[in-house]
Amino acid sequence: MAKQQGKSADNTNRWIVLAMVLLVLGTGVAFSIMGQNNKENAPLAGLDGISLKPAVASTIDVENGSAITFNPGLPLQVDVWEDPQCPSCKRFENAMGDYLNSLVRDKKATVRFHVLSFLGPESVRSANAAFCAADENQFLDFHDALYTVQSPGEGSGFFTTEVLVKIGETIGIKSPKFEKCVSEGSKADLVQAHYDSMGKFGVQGTPTVFINGKVWKPTTSDFNLNDFRSAVEAG
Repeated sequence: MAKQQGKSADNTNRWIVLAMVLLVLGTGVAFSIMGQNNKENAPLAGLDGISLKPAVASTIDVENGSAITFNPGLPLQVDVWEDPQCPSCKRFENAMGDYLNSLVRDKKATVRFHVLSFLGPESVRSANAAFCAADENQFLDFHDALYTVQSPGEGSGFFTTEVLVKIGETIGIKSPKFEKCVSEGSKADLVQAHYDSMGKFGVQGTPTVFINGKVWKPTTSDFNLNDFRSAVEAG
């Protein structure tokens, strides 16, 4: 009887140990999945609390490189050539983004955005998504969001189709039309037209900015808002 009780106790202990091992493994897997999800979503944390501003319609200016164009026909004209993966473009947008948006929203200038894609597949996907956002009349906010979450390195793999859709959703672009446009690369022709137009306008790198057809040359080593504003206002 004592041996049988000892055997039963051993079996019970084994089951307890096995249950504890499974619990630890299960907990580890759960934390691993949570950690991976947190890692993937961490770059989008910069968009927390951001919501869409009033929609602003744009047009495609075929004669000017198929640029995404706001307020066509005004005397003051600003052309901004950028690649969504370009680190210097991020620095430019950090300094000038709000001012450029004010030129658009206050109808002070014709502003053309040339979204380039010469830094690889991620730039192609991002440029396509920017055109998709323009179809929703939300290019400005999506454009700002792209630079807010831009990965530190070019070709990092961050700007996947899924992430680009998520960026839109996070700031409030939730239409099935936008998701389909991003997922299917529906604006490939416009993305290519932008890229092909670089040579015609003498653009060799980004950011390149034209004010009334003349290249803006910063007078300081950094992107200084007062310097840029003065150049724009001088026309």
